[in-house]
Amino acid sequence: MECPLDCEYLQESRKHERSVPFEASKQPNPDIQVTESFIAKHEPLLSTLAAATVEAALSIPGVIDYDIREALEALARTYRTLQSGVYYETRPTNPLAAQIYDAVQSAAQEFRREEQQNLGMTRTRDSDVLGLIVFLQRIEFDRNNGRRRGRAFLDSMRVFHQVPPTAPVARSSLILP
Repeated sequence: MECPLDCEYLQESRKHERSVPFEASKQPNPDIQVTESFIAKHEPLLSTLAAATVEAALSIPGVIDYDIREALEALARTYRTLQSGVYYETRPTNPLAAQIYDAVQSAAQEFRREEQQNLGMTRTRDSDVLGLIVFLQRIEFDRNNGRRRGRAFLDSMRVFHQVPPTAPVARSSLILP
């Protein structure tokens, strides 16, 4: 059984946890520049995408940081192809990652729809979404503690976005054939 994210022992252990050194050479999508001014300019969209990621991950029992990593990687590949003018969706094979992927895609589409409604046009380009997805990927690589079932990134995003943890889902110990 996994410890709830708001468990006092888990929170205390995170204070003393050694982080895995972040190697810039291993960062995802190194060819994509993500500057502070880019982040500031697209802060509302970033908040929308990050909140969708966290809320989706918290609503799916058993999600770990590597599921989120897989969803973000698939999103980045999808938006790379969209940026080139080709529509080819790269869906994760992992069902947990696919659910996160769908939630983030829906959030991006809803953001654009609201933008169209409010402004009469859409200013958000596929390259903007790609840049923000890459930014979230890099945060995940930085915050991921490297543990096989780790949720350090998810917890840090949950705290940052002030999303309350969901109640743990009761699991049966009954094994069915």
